[in-house]
Amino acid sequence: MKKSRQRALKLIIAFVLMQNGLMAQAIYEDERYVPETDPLVLEKLDQWQDKKFGLLMHWGTYSQWGIVESWSLCPEDYGWCERKKGENPKNYFEYKKEYEGLKKTFNPVKFDPEKWAKAAKYAGMKYMVFTTKHHDGFSMFDSKYTDYKVTDSECAFSTNPKANIAKEIFNAFRNEDMWIGAYFSKPDWNNENYWDPYFPPLGRNVNYDPAVYPEKWQKFVDFTHNQILELLTDYGSVDILWLDGGWVSKNSQKELDHFYKDKQRESSTGFIKSTMISQDIKMDELVAKARKKQPGLIVVDRAVHGKNQNYLTPENRIPEKTLPYPWESCIISGGGWSYTPDAKYMSGRKGIHTLVDVVAKGGNLLLNVAPSPEGEWQQGAYDLLQEFGDWMHVNNTAIYGTKPIEPFKENNICMTQNKDGNVFLFYLAEEGEDRMPSEIVVKSINPKKGTKISMLGSNKKLKWVQQKEGFKIMIPRSLRKKPTSKYAWTFKIEEINR
Repeated sequence: MKKSRQRALKLIIAFVLMQNGLMAQAIYEDERYVPETDPLVLEKLDQWQDKKFGLLMHWGTYSQWGIVESWSLCPEDYGWCERKKGENPKNYFEYKKEYEGLKKTFNPVKFDPEKWAKAAKYAGMKYMVFTTKHHDGFSMFDSKYTDYKVTDSECAFSTNPKANIAKEIFNAFRNEDMWIGAYFSKPDWNNENYWDPYFPPLGRNVNYDPAVYPEKWQKFVDFTHNQILELLTDYGSVDILWLDGGWVSKNSQKELDHFYKDKQRESSTGFIKSTMISQDIKMDELVAKARKKQPGLIVVDRAVHGKNQNYLTPENRIPEKTLPYPWESCIISGGGWSYTPDAKYMSGRKGIHTLVDVVAKGGNLLLNVAPSPEGEWQQGAYDLLQEFGDWMHVNNTAIYGTKPIEPFKENNICMTQNKDGNVFLFYLAEEGEDRMPSEIVVKSINPKKGTKISMLGSNKKLKWVQQKEGFKIMIPRSLRKKPTSKYAWTFKIEEINR
């Protein structure tokens, strides 16, 4: 009996600790967003939240090797940082030299951004974010502050009329009435004032202490500001500045102490794979200068707690619930973030269900497509966007300009509501389910008597009846046999009484 009581007590204590941990995590999730106060930015954020669906593109010289973007340059002990390409991957410094030499052979002669923009527009995408510079420091635009760029005379593509890739992409997508987002990496592993060649790099961070070498660090801050202001001055209207590399930020000693305690707890060997160094990039100053160039600019200082992260970006995952701040799930469509030979793309069903899930929880979906070293998208990407477009052509009014409505999902039915008070129900079809059921029951919503219910893509007024809990929609045989779209069927309820 004594052992039994002790076991029960341990279980109770464990349960309490787990609940406290979950509560602390929930509080942290809710409090880590600092609301914007600039009225122009707030207005633009509202517009952005109505757009719901965007395109992300990772592209650089690394596409020639089909590797995980810049990460093999980073000497951290993670599987996805492994060096497997090149002539001498076992010698780090030789490998880095060869990697940077990819600039000379980068020649995407089939680059056709107008084709990409048309495909994205058909899919229903309303904005795009392009990697103007990843962590390796290679600029996909004509920067006057570096020679490590696509327009440098040593780059094979530099003589092409479309050599200024970022400008060509921005113009093509802007011409299709899409918002423009500039992805920009704050760390730069090519810049001598970030990775000083005197010191060997030990991880993703700056390889010296900025507090010990303040003049060197200031040169890097100036370089970063200058490159970003170039993009916001010479490349037309930019709507979103999407900054990556959240470890480049100003950290208090308290934050540093917490970081190392957490890392020691995570590591059973005592080896800390990554470190945290205060790297004050002077974000407040940068954002003020940026918004003088582009008033109302949305700034996403990813993974950095503070007012310069106008929306949050869960990466390759969808939150389990609605979140109390603007957010966007960035999701890989096929392969990896960067070009993967023979990539397998998500199915149309998976893609559409992903979009519906994100939107029902109040977020935006930013879907990544990676161009090839020749400057093409794989056919799988075009096929997927075609599926999105076919579905959105029928159902987009239930996506754009909508907000979550509790409980946001009931079984396989997701929900949204628009600003006119109409509610939309998405019936997510199972794999291989191409005929609709004869009845659909929803328990969490109670329409008023006389409410009109219809299916998007059809003019038929559907019969429905109230139940003890919720209501039931009857689906006529003609719609059951031939639904108006694939994978997810949307019902519009014009007015409800919760």
